[in-house]
Amino acid sequence: MGDRFSLEELFLDGYVGKSPAWGPLGYFTFKRTYARPLGDGNTEEFWQTCRRVVEGVYSTQKRHCEGLNLPWSDSRAQKSAQEMYERMWQFKWLPPGRGLWAMGTKALDKIGGACLNNCAFVSTENLSNSNFSDPFLFLMDMSMLGVGVGSDTRGAGRVIIRTPDYSHEDYVVEDSREGWVALVRTVLEALAGSEFLPYKIDYSQIRAKGEELKTFGGKSSGYEPLKNLVDSLIELLLPKDDIPYSLTSELIVDIFNLIGKCVVSGGIRRTAEIMLGFPEDHSFLSLKDDQEKLMSHRWASNNSVFAHVGMDYSKLSEMIGTGSDVGMFWLDTAQQFSRLKDYPDNKDTLVRGVNPCGEQSLESYELCCLVETFPANHETEEDYLRTIKYAYLYAKSVTLIPTHNPRTNAVMMRNRRIGCSQSGIVQAMSKFGRAKYLGMCDNGYNWIQQLDKIYSDWLCVPRSKKTTSVKPSGTVSLLAGSTPGIHYPHSEYYIRNVRVNDMSPLLPRVREAGFPVEKDSYADNTYVVSFPIHEKNFERSKDEVTIWEQMYNASSLQKYWADNQVSITVTFKAAEVKEIKRTLECFQDGLKSVSFLMSDPSVIYPQAPYIAISKEKYDDIASKVSDLNLTDLSTHDTDDEFCDGDSCEIKYGD
Repeated sequence: MGDRFSLEELFLDGYVGKSPAWGPLGYFTFKRTYARPLGDGNTEEFWQTCRRVVEGVYSTQKRHCEGLNLPWSDSRAQKSAQEMYERMWQFKWLPPGRGLWAMGTKALDKIGGACLNNCAFVSTENLSNSNFSDPFLFLMDMSMLGVGVGSDTRGAGRVIIRTPDYSHEDYVVEDSREGWVALVRTVLEALAGSEFLPYKIDYSQIRAKGEELKTFGGKSSGYEPLKNLVDSLIELLLPKDDIPYSLTSELIVDIFNLIGKCVVSGGIRRTAEIMLGFPEDHSFLSLKDDQEKLMSHRWASNNSVFAHVGMDYSKLSEMIGTGSDVGMFWLDTAQQFSRLKDYPDNKDTLVRGVNPCGEQSLESYELCCLVETFPANHETEEDYLRTIKYAYLYAKSVTLIPTHNPRTNAVMMRNRRIGCSQSGIVQAMSKFGRAKYLGMCDNGYNWIQQLDKIYSDWLCVPRSKKTTSVKPSGTVSLLAGSTPGIHYPHSEYYIRNVRVNDMSPLLPRVREAGFPVEKDSYADNTYVVSFPIHEKNFERSKDEVTIWEQMYNASSLQKYWADNQVSITVTFKAAEVKEIKRTLECFQDGLKSVSFLMSDPSVIYPQAPYIAISKEKYDDIASKVSDLNLTDLSTHDTDDEFCDGDSCEIKYGD
């Protein structure tokens, strides 16, 4: 066994063949998204996933301690690991989607810890003609591992693009992630004058579309997305009439967006992008006004601006009110403050940006690891504090695993940044009351600081620069029957529609169980499965909550819980457009990041992800369904690998 930690078989016997207290939607989502193939034609059941995750966490700790000749006790670890397992089984905490899929797998030995980290940021501020490709390659490399990446336009004006010299030797592309990245490096450096541009590129070594990708799962997209990327980059950047020119903010975003488009082409991988620009940069603010380029590639990133307290929000508010998806990140506040309840500590002065969903402030080349807790799935504050310990241990353990990128390791090993998050926040407010719940947040945050001192001292690593955030969540929250992050439920009773490939073995089972299934009206070879949901701890739907209350909730969590950020997309109705500027002025010193989305409750799209229904309709559908049996199937259809927020995801062709 060596440095491998294992849970006792007698303990696991109590879970074999059993299911946790989830509904059919949670079970379906797990089998579709997170259950790994077992090699016998089946995929994991939840007890096996819990085992893999927990054993992976404690094996990581054990290897770290034994590698540094630090104290380690198998008996103490066994007791701790069993409680971590039990609390994961009870949906009191969960790793992020990436952790559910990759923690405890052999892939970590091959590709390092990047595949366990949710998101990243890389700045272009140090761009020059000698290192032109660096930030773009970082994004491509990490995106191909499913990591969501943010960047900025600081590099505008720092690089001169020239007509390249050509090499007449054939360039043979290696069939690997590294091979794809190496080709893009050659192309970009050639356009900056540091390399020769290949006259002929040989893509024949790249495996055919649909072939298996063994290391991290999924199937090959073939060579076409890479060829299209290279052709697009050359067309985008090649100087007209051989006249050199200076790189613009618009071109920086286009390069990142074209790479993102390549990574997700064919639906093979998923990732996320955010681009940060400056509010006075009109070309950045108007990037998505060009419909042709928007349809081509500019859909590939959410765009936000570096905001500052005291600025004039008139232009941004007007853009938001007319449908722009521009968000805001208050960099100075993120650098100066941890929680906004506390005095400025200036511990993050090296921060340069934010991850695609906005919950983690990051230095350039830094990754972030998140973990999720569900306070509403507890009955007492004491029990929730107990859960926080194990969520913290998961995230801290991930920081012990180096990535394949030395530049990233140099930042991450110094900062050990983590993001202990919460979902079901509005459910917890309803269950415990706002004052009691915020007190739990305050006490929970202070408890994490104590834990971080204890375990950092034991592991002989630096204390984490920051420790808490609120991520938007996504399908992970469906497993726990939780509302995502800080957001309100759609309604008390609703249909949750989930899309699945027409060849999926899940389809016959959901039909047998009586769940409504119909062909997708928008996509070929796809069906929509409808799950009836009754929201627990329900008070109000998202359409009944004002823009002011949403902003106040975010500022409260930024005050009492998150020393990183609160990720929130504030929804507003047409009648609230005039309130946007005033809410920004009122809450600008209580937030670090925010985005907005117009909502029209009167518009109901066919087969939308959420559709409100009456109690009578819910009862009718629920009475016709039976227990869902998804055992003995190879069911993994799709990956959920990055920030876990649907609004952050690059969706090909949107």
